[in-house]
Amino acid sequence: MDNLPSERVKQLQQVFKRAGVTAEIPPDIQVALWMKFLFITVWSGVGAVTRAPVGIWRSLPETRQMAEQGLYEIMAVARARGIALPGEAMRTTMAMFDGLSPQSTSSMQRDVMEGRPSELEAQIGAVVRLGQEADVATPLHEFIYHILLPLELRARGKVQFPG
Repeated sequence: MDNLPSERVKQLQQVFKRAGVTAEIPPDIQVALWMKFLFITVWSGVGAVTRAPVGIWRSLPETRQMAEQGLYEIMAVARARGIALPGEAMRTTMAMFDGLSPQSTSSMQRDVMEGRPSELEAQIGAVVRLGQEADVATPLHEFIYHILLPLELRARGKVQFPG
């Protein structure tokens, strides 16, 4: 986590390479983690609230703008925490959404839709908490979190209501 590739990490990379798996050691692990967080959190949140596959929500101006707002919020939280995301983070992530198969859904979205416990706390909840800690407003993520929380609590057996 200190951005110095350890001998263990280099050995693991070689094991992956011998197994035919491409693995890279990023120059800045924090940036790599936050870029992944940008992608999966927005995909999960927008997908879970719309219940629509990525091909639908990325093609509608309103939900595409929602995804962009989600990215801006996470990028602001990252900046406040000293993470130097690349200037093209927004464009890169939107291009990743555009490159997905139109019927793709995230695992969190599928869990929410099927009434199973999801990654709500680890993804959307994390943006809200990290934003509060950094004094960065995250209104879209707060909205998504509040909308999905009753379903998450039901899936975890903490509240009951018909559905």
